[in-house]
Amino acid sequence: MNSNDPSLPPPKADKATVRRHNLSLVLRTVHDEGEATRAGVAGRVGLTRAAVSSLVDQLLTEGFLTEWGKTFSGQAGRPGTALKVARTGLAGLGVEINIDYVTVCVVDLAGTDRVRLVERMDNRGAAPAAVLSQAARIAARAMESAAEQELRPVAAELALPGLVSGGAVRQAPNLGWNRVAVEGLFAQALSSLRPNRRALPVSADNEANLAAMAELWFGDAHDGGRVHSFIYLTGEIGVGGALVLGGRLLRGAHGFAGEIGHMVVEPDGPECRCGARGCLEQYAGQAALLRAAGLDEASGAAGVAELETRAQAGEPAAVAALDDAGRLLGRVLSGAVNLIDPDAVMLGGVFRPLMPWLAPAADAELTARVVSGLWTPGSGRLRASSSSGDAARGAAARVVREILADPAAYAERGTD
Repeated sequence: MNSNDPSLPPPKADKATVRRHNLSLVLRTVHDEGEATRAGVAGRVGLTRAAVSSLVDQLLTEGFLTEWGKTFSGQAGRPGTALKVARTGLAGLGVEINIDYVTVCVVDLAGTDRVRLVERMDNRGAAPAAVLSQAARIAARAMESAAEQELRPVAAELALPGLVSGGAVRQAPNLGWNRVAVEGLFAQALSSLRPNRRALPVSADNEANLAAMAELWFGDAHDGGRVHSFIYLTGEIGVGGALVLGGRLLRGAHGFAGEIGHMVVEPDGPECRCGARGCLEQYAGQAALLRAAGLDEASGAAGVAELETRAQAGEPAAVAALDDAGRLLGRVLSGAVNLIDPDAVMLGGVFRPLMPWLAPAADAELTARVVSGLWTPGSGRLRASSSSGDAARGAAARVVREILADPAAYAERGTD
């Protein structure tokens, strides 16, 4: 009998498999609630109180949960013991490598950003191994800071501005990287900095995907609650995008969905680093915005801050540059909205502080071009991303989500 035959029913779960699943169920329930009692968890997950107590005891012993005193329900009976996810122990490590900076953060099981290091550097044209080695050095420092808080990252996730699959960057035009085995190079560099320590598993994804997941997990709730279907657009040197539908990242057949920055605005426009002409990022990316406003396109974060200052002062060149970019953003986004019908569009990265000047023109284009009629000026569907999420935090939080999904697997790995 072929156990991999999809036409056959799945094998019956044994007791160990069921317990493994239930450990995750209990841990995720406490995580999502923020604080819960054994009785409260039992009521939520449909298990008996005795079964939940046994699972909780194991999670307490293995360091996933902690007890935080008594809680009173206001009803008759003894107060319950409050449970929370542990603020020490296992954690996730996120590393965002972008064109002009590297950000590293460590997130605990509650999703709290506990360590954050940002180093500005020009990575354009630099050798991938050198950039990844420098990122590993920053990550090693972050892990030392985490250890001082009794936190132990158990895996690292890399966030990169390009097409990422199979452990490699297939293409990152703004970095100038092609077919770079980023997971292996980073893991090797980090291991060399931590001799005699267990090697950290490393995975990688597109930075816009991870920023979008951070928005999903940590974003601010708006009127009507937090949305679970949205387009996420991040503006940096390039323009990245991600699609979240029903709380799930839409990856496409090969993992490359969301490359909205390379949708064509003008076929005969300026040549893009990807090799095509007239891509959106040539009109709305950071360099294009600064250049159109009469600022040094290589001035990076300082230039964006100056652009914001000039726009606030009403300087015509700055306001016009942002209005033109907003119009083109809205035009491209309207096609994406018509195609996938999201609840909202989130603008992150350098777009976030520039929203007051980008949004009016973008909103007008969306109103004119989205066929559903749901997108109108002031509808609140075009939004700035949350300040509480970015690609590095999304990367670290993805590691945490994997821990929550199978705590038994991480307990079995033991200590560093």
